Amino acid sequence: MKICAIICEYNPFHNGHLFQLNAAKERSNADAVVCFMSGSFVQRGEAAIMDKYTRAKHAVLAGADAVIELPTVFSTANAELFAKGATHLLTSIPDVKYLCFGAENADKLAFVSAARYLNDEPEDVSSAIKNLMDTGISYAKARAQAFAGFIPINLLSSPNNILGIEYTKSLLEKGSDVDILPIQRIGSGYSTPELENDFSSATAIRNAIFNGENIEKNIPDFVRKDLPEKLENCLDNIEKYAVLVKNKEDISRVCDCNEGLENAFKKAALESKTLVENLTSTRYTSSRIRRIALQNLLNIEKSLIRGCLASPLYLRLLAVNKERSDVLSSLSQSPFPIISRAHDENVLSGVAKACFEKDVFAENVRNVLYKTTAQEKNIFI
Repeated sequence: MKICAIICEYNPFHNGHLFQLNAAKERSNADAVVCFMSGSFVQRGEAAIMDKYTRAKHAVLAGADAVIELPTVFSTANAELFAKGATHLLTSIPDVKYLCFGAENADKLAFVSAARYLNDEPEDVSSAIKNLMDTGISYAKARAQAFAGFIPINLLSSPNNILGIEYTKSLLEKGSDVDILPIQRIGSGYSTPELENDFSSATAIRNAIFNGENIEKNIPDFVRKDLPEKLENCLDNIEKYAVLVKNKEDISRVCDCNEGLENAFKKAALESKTLVENLTSTRYTSSRIRRIALQNLLNIEKSLIRGCLASPLYLRLLAVNKERSDVLSSLSQSPFPIISRAHDENVLSGVAKACFEKDVFAENVRNVLYKTTAQEKNIFI
């Protein structure tokens, strides 16, 4: 069996995702598509607008054959660690032969070339990045400018392209034979805040949901039926509390919390504005601030992420096409145990158990935010 993997969030699943899913099937000619999807929280440092089981169900209804949860320690991390975590899982499955991802640039060779340059960063480029960051710009912008002579700047300046390069980098580092399949994105840009057409961005769709706007043209009917009537949560208040009750040393153990940012967080938690409003700057993006605040809340430390990347983990099934028992057989070839029912996690120990416990905690925190309760879900769709 040949499996095509898709790394995703589906927050929510929309027409652009459906286009990519169908394109992945056509381009790869694979026997099955398996999605590796963020769970209760996503890479922007926000709570997913629907629970992970519902979003996984949408993926299967759209044509995916199985959905595996991307552990919270990775789904809430920066692009590099997000990608490393996802590829850690998918390369454990021998039958995964392709990785499909959406991008503003669909040139496969450009991604491979860029990944090789980044994996072998010249000393003068490293120095240039440091010097550029000293001017007050973010690492991502500094890297894009420093590599401008080697890599087209548009490849390192859009979120989807950056993730695509990080996937490719990680696969090359592993010596994996998984083939990448970049799919040209259609419609609005990744972060376009307003609805523009039938292929609007997930950001625009979420904003529209918060504002009570009509999004029927942007999402499949089976997604629309499950959308909550309203979206509001108190994540920032809880994150502020988590900052206040921890000491600076504990906060500094969170990934990307360096350069004395823990001091800034302690001060900002006492202000009336949100943490993001107080701390976002040309140097520190809003997404980075959100991720630090969230990982501090969830007690996800750098050492745990490093341990998870170096250890066997698990494949937590969120949804599967009930007609595809052959896909389950294929997934079972992984040395990582499949977790699909209550108490399956009892086989886990050490780092894998600690990783799984973060998934459970994240789900519980999300339930508190949205005032919902955990329910046993039927994963067979």
